Amino acid sequence: MKILPIVLLCMGLVLLADGVYIQAKARLAQHLIAESWAEGQQKPWPWADTWPVARLRFKEVDSYVLAGAHGSALAFGPGHVDGTALPGKPGASVIAGHRDTHFGYLEDIQLDDKLAIQTIDSVWHEYRVISVEIIDTRKRDRFTLNTDRSLLVLITCYPFDAINPGGPLRYVVTATPGSDSTPAR
Repeated sequence: MKILPIVLLCMGLVLLADGVYIQAKARLAQHLIAESWAEGQQKPWPWADTWPVARLRFKEVDSYVLAGAHGSALAFGPGHVDGTALPGKPGASVIAGHRDTHFGYLEDIQLDDKLAIQTIDSVWHEYRVISVEIIDTRKRDRFTLNTDRSLLVLITCYPFDAINPGGPLRYVVTATPGSDSTPAR
């Protein structure tokens, strides 16, 4: 019976280490991506299978958006969903991210909040949040967008405090363009 507490303690330490590793990897990757973005490089590290396509800002939070919304990209930052408009371009641009790392701040976003996205050409584009909704993927075959309008759509899993990853619910923030500007650096 003396071994059970030791086993439980070891399991707890392993789970804690895993959680710290995920957060540390996400933060370090964003730092490397920021350097790559600033230097105009395509890939943030030599073996990367993705590259930054935009820089997203909400209040004090900056995150670099990577090409592709596949698992290997989302581990390092929000990902631009293939087949949607590039950020800052006409049409609907969809960006996905993990709720427990890069898109955790979406929980605090509200209608009329401002978002800004910097494109590869260094131009900042402002957006205003027009809707925040929770979608149950079990009740919809597809998430449909009005591609006739220019939109910025941010998607993450929901609820934010869920213990299990994934799940059928998605938190969807939709924003429309405001006035374009290039703020001071």
